[in-house]
Amino acid sequence: MESGNKFETNKFEFETVDEVRAGLGEVRYLADEGIAGVVYLADRLGKPVLVEGPAGTGKTQLAKSVAELTGARLIRLQCYEGLDEAKALYEWNYKKQLLRIQAERHESRSWEETEEGIFSESFLLTRPLLEAIRASDPVVLLVDEIDRVEVETEALLLEVLSDYQVSVPELGTVEANQIPLVFLTSNNTRDLSEALKRRCLYLYIDYPDIEREREIVLKKVPEITESLADQVARIVRSVRQLDLKKSPSVSETLDWARTLVLLGVSSIDAEVASETANILLKHRSDIEKALKEFSANGETFEASRVR
Repeated sequence: MESGNKFETNKFEFETVDEVRAGLGEVRYLADEGIAGVVYLADRLGKPVLVEGPAGTGKTQLAKSVAELTGARLIRLQCYEGLDEAKALYEWNYKKQLLRIQAERHESRSWEETEEGIFSESFLLTRPLLEAIRASDPVVLLVDEIDRVEVETEALLLEVLSDYQVSVPELGTVEANQIPLVFLTSNNTRDLSEALKRRCLYLYIDYPDIEREREIVLKKVPEITESLADQVARIVRSVRQLDLKKSPSVSETLDWARTLVLLGVSSIDAEVASETANILLKHRSDIEKALKEFSANGETFEASRVR
């Protein structure tokens, strides 16, 4: 299982930043120059990308879209509190090992022979990190919400992403066949280590500006009119400026736009916005603040309709 081959960077050979941006647009991900530039450099330099920003701004979708654009296999490690090596790297198939031990109990084999048999490749359960570095086909590795894991697990991830090899005591060192294109996402719920940040290219994805969000709505909700998409983008922008527990994500903007289309809404007024605010906001206190804003600023809707 020990590999003697030097691993190579899994390059997709984007020629220019504009090519990356155009390609992502073809798979319906509207990237700006900053996003496209970091993806280009990550591919050329073979470095992981740490993507931070508010929840729901397209961080996870970026990795999925790059995989779709390149035709690479997406391997996802969803992080959570309590994630350990057994779920991130590998573990042994204990049930299968026990069955083998019971089957060989009456055979004239030494324990050393049995042990060697049960700690072999056929009993190894690979998890996302090990699966990604062992892959021979092009891979995009998504380590999602890395800020949710403990510091010890973050250190494990850093070690794997630094050397692209894993030590399995019973089998030896597993080296990568190639370096996958790696995206790590964080919602900034805690600070990540400086060591991890140094290892990565850094990208911050904030809520889009009005024009970009309008483009996203038009791209993702093809049935919507340009005027309604413009209203949606402007109203969502104004809502995000309120003091909220949770600002509307881009996915919630899209849900709201689809809802308005399904309801046959051609233009948003204060009444429509109030009746559908629960699609956009998910905390009662946030909804109440938005309703006050809608009722107090009816002229905002009039202004957005005439643009």
